[in-house]
Amino acid sequence: MTDWGQDEYDRGGIEAQPGEVDDAELASAGGAAAGGGATLYFGSVDEFVREYLRNVYRRRIDGRHRCWTGERWRYDEAVIRLEALWRAWEQLRLDPGTGMSVWWRDHADHHMAVLMDPEGPFAGATDGEANTCKRGEPLPYVAPPEGMCPRRAIVTVSGQPVRTCA
Repeated sequence: MTDWGQDEYDRGGIEAQPGEVDDAELASAGGAAAGGGATLYFGSVDEFVREYLRNVYRRRIDGRHRCWTGERWRYDEAVIRLEALWRAWEQLRLDPGTGMSVWWRDHADHHMAVLMDPEGPFAGATDGEANTCKRGEPLPYVAPPEGMCPRRAIVTVSGQPVRTCA
């Protein structure tokens, strides 16, 4: 047994392809939500965090009881977990029955608890405006540096192009 994703990496299944791509090109290349022909609602994990996750998952972040950083793209574990949250959300939003409940229970609450744990990946990010917020406020957000993550960048996973950026 190998680490998660290692088999894909070893076979060359994950390949970054930065560049400008419009929505029609992404859709024609197979960049639909997994399991169907629906297009992605959010164009990248950065957009998902900025426009959705930070606004619906409001918690007091003080660096002692819960940790978070607006510069989440600096932490490899956070990048992977947030990517997983986004992909699961894109898939489960299509389930009109219990999709969102499953997403909250099995994905958001699990990964966010790990990310916000004082011993988790953001443990060193405890001070400053980018790392704290009051109860009821959106989670802190700092845009990735210019050029680090073009909105239309594509990462190909097992032949399926997906725009991505944490």
